Amino acid sequence: MLVASTVLLLLSLALVPATAHSERPRVVATTTVIASVVEDLAGDLVAVEYIAMPSVCPAHYDVKPSDVEKLARASLVLAHGIEPWVDKLVSASGSTAPVVKGVCKSWSTPDALKQCYTQVAEALKSYLNLSVGERLSRSLQAIDSVSSWLKSFSKGSGFEGVPVVVMKWQKPFVSYLGFRVVAEYGPPETVSFKEFSDVVNNASKARALLVIDNMPSGIELGVKIATEIGAVEVALHNFPKAAPEISNVTDMWVYNAKLLASALKAANTSRTLEALQSQVLELRNRVSSLTTYLTTSIALNIILAVGLVMLAARLRGVKK
Repeated sequence: MLVASTVLLLLSLALVPATAHSERPRVVATTTVIASVVEDLAGDLVAVEYIAMPSVCPAHYDVKPSDVEKLARASLVLAHGIEPWVDKLVSASGSTAPVVKGVCKSWSTPDALKQCYTQVAEALKSYLNLSVGERLSRSLQAIDSVSSWLKSFSKGSGFEGVPVVVMKWQKPFVSYLGFRVVAEYGPPETVSFKEFSDVVNNASKARALLVIDNMPSGIELGVKIATEIGAVEVALHNFPKAAPEISNVTDMWVYNAKLLASALKAANTSRTLEALQSQVLELRNRVSSLTTYLTTSIALNIILAVGLVMLAARLRGVKK
């Protein structure tokens, strides 16, 4: 009896956390962007799940059976509004949870991200009656702090005015850092040969140093452009949790800024080497020209000397 009672007690204790967890509202976000914002604002008050993996563009995500289960358990669903599969997924799951679209339409700049946090805070209050005002204030202050760091890092890394080619989803962030966008391109599957040629021509004229890709969209096109114009390709993340150290959007900004700094350093080194090689080639051409000139001069002098000797000999013959 004592053993049985002990087992029952242990089982009941083991079930407490699970029960407590299940009682929390369950927020399902379509992406890790929205999920990370919910975690920052109410991570201990709700259970957070996301659907699209950070390595995939949500517009091209293929839903799985497990996603239906997530929505079936949801208390609230938050979406950007660019996901074509949300309505079908909600219908298939039979979920009656509120679905809020248009959340975090942009998150590439501090102002846009602040709006994103504010929208999520309002949704948590409106649909789950969760007040997260104090946490929202802390999050907005953290965004300002990272914004100041980015500006300082950009200046120290020499980003200002550097000509670059960029995938359009990354343009707001890249422009915010001070880079000069001389050409941009859309999702690779939509880029025509003419558009590709225009990008290459414009980038070549501007001597672009970097081709900045959007990792979830693929890097093949960016690599091809970089090869054509002799630039360095670098792929930035667009969704948190793509790497262990990227827990939210501001972490991602810092991570991407450091990637850009490394890429720019490599590009500048490459251009310096190209300039040195050009100078060496020019010097060789000058030396070759000088050698040819000297050789020709010596030959002409020899011919002239021989001619003078022959002329002197003839003059001596005439005198005799």
